[in-house]
Amino acid sequence: METILAILVGFLFAISVYLLLSGSLIRLILGVFVLGNATHLLIFVSGRLTRESPPLIDKGLKIAEVGIANPLPQALILTAIVISFSLFAFLLVLSRRAYRTLDTVDTDEMRIAEPEPDTQPMRGRDV
Repeated sequence: METILAILVGFLFAISVYLLLSGSLIRLILGVFVLGNATHLLIFVSGRLTRESPPLIDKGLKIAEVGIANPLPQALILTAIVISFSLFAFLLVLSRRAYRTLDTVDTDEMRIAEPEPDTQPMRGRDV
């Protein structure tokens, strides 16, 4: 099962890189979303998939009598989900504002802050 999930994590990372490198702002946001989900799945798989009991210790005990699941990846994933959701919401608002201002979702056309070059660039020995 862990092998299948490791392959799925690699596939999700490949999809996210493809979406991040595309020229559309919507695809870029979806790439960030898929990258976050791939990272969550990677952390989940790194905590080992076991059918042990949940990470709860009975009252009065200092350590568990039986093997329990590792609670650290679970807490880390929960925190990461909240952070990635807030980042996704921020990117949606930012992209909507950029679209309303620039009337485009193409990242190559969003060059309003870059000045136009005045001269042709120099070429090797042709100078």
